[in-house]
Amino acid sequence: MSLDLKTIKDELEQREFELLSPYATKCKESKGRKYERLEENPIRTEFQRDRDKIIHSKSFRRLKHKTQVFLSPYNDHFRTRLTHTLEVSQIARTMARALKLNEDLVEAISLGHDLGHTPFGHCGESILNELLPNGFFHNLQSVRVVEIIDDMNLCQETIDGIMTHSWGYKPKTPEAQIVQYADKIAYINHDIEDSVRAGVISEDDLPKDSIEYFSKNQSERLSRMIIDVIANSIDKPTVSMSEEGWEHVKVLREWMFEHVYLDPITKAEEKKARNIIKSLFEYYSEQLIPYHKEADIPQLVTDYISGMSDQYAIRRYLDLFIPKPLAETSNDDALFRKMKDGIY
Repeated sequence: MSLDLKTIKDELEQREFELLSPYATKCKESKGRKYERLEENPIRTEFQRDRDKIIHSKSFRRLKHKTQVFLSPYNDHFRTRLTHTLEVSQIARTMARALKLNEDLVEAISLGHDLGHTPFGHCGESILNELLPNGFFHNLQSVRVVEIIDDMNLCQETIDGIMTHSWGYKPKTPEAQIVQYADKIAYINHDIEDSVRAGVISEDDLPKDSIEYFSKNQSERLSRMIIDVIANSIDKPTVSMSEEGWEHVKVLREWMFEHVYLDPITKAEEKKARNIIKSLFEYYSEQLIPYHKEADIPQLVTDYISGMSDQYAIRRYLDLFIPKPLAETSNDDALFRKMKDGIY
């Protein structure tokens, strides 16, 4: 069967110019990658390729066992860094579709934005920030993952969006601006839900004015935040929330920091988690002394530790610092001996 596959990619790229907003980032106008590949993919645009590179990476798979808020939860209903990432992607794509922006670029940025996050959530980020000479920032570590550690060779627009998803950075595309808002909207809402489930707070505790502005109902509150961004951004070159809406989001965020993120009950186990990361950091730093320049060691160790899942960090700590008996036996030994002797 003869089929000119190249027309598929061409049609997708042409469709962007026909259907998307004039403010949308078009694949054809991308600033490109660090180095170009020898062959183009005939059926996927460049931003679709970025999305697929991220999804198929080991760094992405490890997000399923990294903490969002509650450390190493046994309850499967609590969010992890992976489910957070998927919720950000869903929210961002909804906004991009409504605003006729590039949904593929938004998805790639969303899926890659937390690849550099540490085990044990913000607690892990905090202790690495203390241990590194120049501090630790998970958005910059995410860029390091896609550019150096996993060397994904992503488009510049995707890398910019990953770097600027944290507040305080200025994105270069409206798609990256969408992810900034989607990240905040996602974690505020799902962290409220998880905190209520954990019994740390009740919905009646939440700031009354802000809850009344959006809604006490979780689903309605999430929808109204998303709609606020869409309504305030249609046919505009930049993406933003209404001033009143954003003020209420900030109130909720500050309240969550005070009553959940920094709450003594929620953070009761953080001292242990911090000790795990600090111990691993010191151990690996010492081990690398004979092999690397002293100035390079902190970042190399950080690359390794920040890539760990919660469980793997705990397991490495147990292996390195908790004594084990020289020999362990089990009832299996007796069973096998009886089989050998022909008793069974």
